[in-house]
Amino acid sequence: MFQGMGRTQQDLLSALLYQPAGMSIDDLASHLAVTRTAIRQHLAALERDGLILRGVTRPTGRRPEQLYLLSARGKELFPRQYQLLADLLIGEVAEIIGHDNLVRLMRSLGRKMAAGMEQQAVAEERIVSHMNQAGYEAEVFFRSSGEKEIVAHNCVFHHLAKAHPEVCELDLALIGALGEGEVEHLECMLRGGNVCRFQLTDTSPTVSGGHSLK
Repeated sequence: MFQGMGRTQQDLLSALLYQPAGMSIDDLASHLAVTRTAIRQHLAALERDGLILRGVTRPTGRRPEQLYLLSARGKELFPRQYQLLADLLIGEVAEIIGHDNLVRLMRSLGRKMAAGMEQQAVAEERIVSHMNQAGYEAEVFFRSSGEKEIVAHNCVFHHLAKAHPEVCELDLALIGALGEGEVEHLECMLRGGNVCRFQLTDTSPTVSGGHSLK
């Protein structure tokens, strides 16, 4: 969770986690047993990276002390159980609404995601760009016939989809809605494939930019 971060910076962030009201430079120097100069340098780096922020100043008998707090981004470095919650939610929803309705729900979510990305149909290259922003690590692959395929090297919902394959319908609906076409899932990591491969068949005359998806 603290990849590429030194021990002192890790300890500094942990100290701020336990003191949500904030800590001053003197507080941190005393707590971590390092110099005030070193604390200042680490705080500057962490503030630059958006992991901490400046809070209120604390009055003292002398000069007021600036307090430092963990930012929302800094808090996210610490373990979160989003995966556990997602597993529980999908499992509960599946029991309540059943397989067919879960499929419909995943397709609806995929279409809603697409609606937030584009207002008109786009080609595979643009679809891949959106997928990569979501972490799919996707690319457009050209077959010898000239047909395009979308190849995703990372299944962003892999853990969920292993327990509930209906989740894959979200990917299909996302791609289909972005390209306004039918999507064929040619290869799937959940079914033993090395990647997830999708082929989009255009169902509209043209897409943005005036060219066909075919």
